[in-house]
Amino acid sequence: MLELKNVVKSFNGKTIINNLNLKIQDGKILTIVGPSGAGKTTLLRCISGLEKIDSGEFLLDGQPFDPYESRDNESVIGVVFQDFQLFPNLSVIDNITLAPINVLHQKETEAKERVQNIIERLDLTKFVEQYPYQLSGGQKQRVAIARALAMNPSILCYDEPTSALDPELRNEVSKLILDLKENGITQVIITHDIEFADKVADDTLTVKPVD
Repeated sequence: MLELKNVVKSFNGKTIINNLNLKIQDGKILTIVGPSGAGKTTLLRCISGLEKIDSGEFLLDGQPFDPYESRDNESVIGVVFQDFQLFPNLSVIDNITLAPINVLHQKETEAKERVQNIIERLDLTKFVEQYPYQLSGGQKQRVAIARALAMNPSILCYDEPTSALDPELRNEVSKLILDLKENGITQVIITHDIEFADKVADDTLTVKPVD
């Protein structure tokens, strides 16, 4: 379980997150909803270690944990970005194995073997030698998820995973997220899509702009 206690984050003197307390249960899906400017993405960036909090603390399974300082954070908390952030000059398989090779120091053959089940689970086998420009939005989404899962994270975070997807692809992402839950992956999802949130969430946090 990941717990946030009295977390505060400000930018340029404006408080975005004010004394937030939150528990993210193992194997559950937490959706974070609220209007633009309420701090949803900032909260996700703090949880994933992309932003350093001003005060407060994180506990992972009851032990102090700093996502920002942790060197092996990518193997604890993975992130699927809204714009996917795939490397255009790398094939699908190279995008997926880049971090295991460079961060976990796996050999290329080992990395490819280890991600094979992820590739099969996400139905990406026939795309592994293609490049991002050759993929649809839904396919890029699956590659981004596979890349995050390749680091074997305990928690997987998404920033607006259904934005710019048509209804059919949105349903595909919903099914994928629920399938990952069945495999014990804890997931945190930032979304404006209330219908989608209702479909996948075990718990929902509604955030509002700090006065």
